[in-house]
Amino acid sequence: MAYLRIVTEEDPILRRTSRPVEQITPRILQLLDDMTETMRRAQGCGLAAVQVGVLRRVVVIETEPGQVLELINPRIVAKSGHQEEQEGCLSIPGRWGITSRPAAVVVHALNRKGEQVEYRGTGLLARAMCHELDHLDGKLFTDVLVREGTEE
Repeated sequence: MAYLRIVTEEDPILRRTSRPVEQITPRILQLLDDMTETMRRAQGCGLAAVQVGVLRRVVVIETEPGQVLELINPRIVAKSGHQEEQEGCLSIPGRWGITSRPAAVVVHALNRKGEQVEYRGTGLLARAMCHELDHLDGKLFTDVLVREGTEE
């Protein structure tokens, strides 16, 4: 595995729309592994491929230690409720704020074996899912800020 460089908000790639994965190749599997290592080393709870300069619809999320969700071509199929909580981003170091997100979401995606999977998230997991899937469409958490914060 390799540690990848995380692009920061000055890089225009973060505002681009990621392309679907047509086929799960060894390169995609390596990307998933490298993204997980990169996310953990950076002490984040989620990472989208675009954040490491790859315009593919690939996301990794780990809100519970040792439980990594690998999402290929993810899409939110249901959302409910509302939460306003603190959020930050590995691509915008040192900047935090309160965002408005759904309290619960249902996501459909492919796993590394190409199988269709469904994940249900609430609280932090729902927030992480929304945050990372926004990245795939060129959106940043700063686009949904309710109020600005600073790193504590």
